[in-house]
Amino acid sequence: MAVLVKICGLKTAEAVDAAVTAGADLVGFVFFKKSPRHVTPAIAGGLAARVPVGVLKVGLTVDASNDELAAITGNGAVDILQLHGSETPEQVAEVRRRFGLPVMKALPIAEPGDVDAARAYEGVADRLLFDAKPPSGADRPGGNALAFDWGLLAGTRWNVPWLLAGGLTPDNVAAAIRVSGAPGVDVSSGVETAPGHKDAGLIDAFIKAAKEA
Repeated sequence: MAVLVKICGLKTAEAVDAAVTAGADLVGFVFFKKSPRHVTPAIAGGLAARVPVGVLKVGLTVDASNDELAAITGNGAVDILQLHGSETPEQVAEVRRRFGLPVMKALPIAEPGDVDAARAYEGVADRLLFDAKPPSGADRPGGNALAFDWGLLAGTRWNVPWLLAGGLTPDNVAAAIRVSGAPGVDVSSGVETAPGHKDAGLIDAFIKAAKEA
């Protein structure tokens, strides 16, 4: 079965079109103001209209309020909510119930204990995303171009689909898949020429490398 690929942090029509044309399975819009990839619900709505049926649209949030989540989900721009903050399993379950959308929970990984702690989300999230733990003092929980030890996930089994993120590039994604056994991968900064500026050639190369791994 082919590896699923998510291209995250899309904020222009050209980037969305490049991801779709290259064969992305999921595309991500970032609703977090501290990110260089931030978009508003209105902008995401316009971009989402370019995404064909069959490609899932993911809305990334960080400890968002219910009002913020209502604005993000109100125009049909996203199919899945990605919670990338410090949300507890109880909060994940509540967001899923309240907004009626599948939820992907992002979890920071740096050591074996972090993998063990992620098990608490298996019963409440529809998908999991394992990302590198941000460095001390970072103002963003993800998108920091940092990788973690992929071997921490090797041989693990999960009862929900999961994706690997953190420091992935066209050059290392195949190795990351082989080492971790990831059934899906997520990239943002690794297909950019500058923070927030996606490159069509890098997107295409990343997807090709992931699908061929």
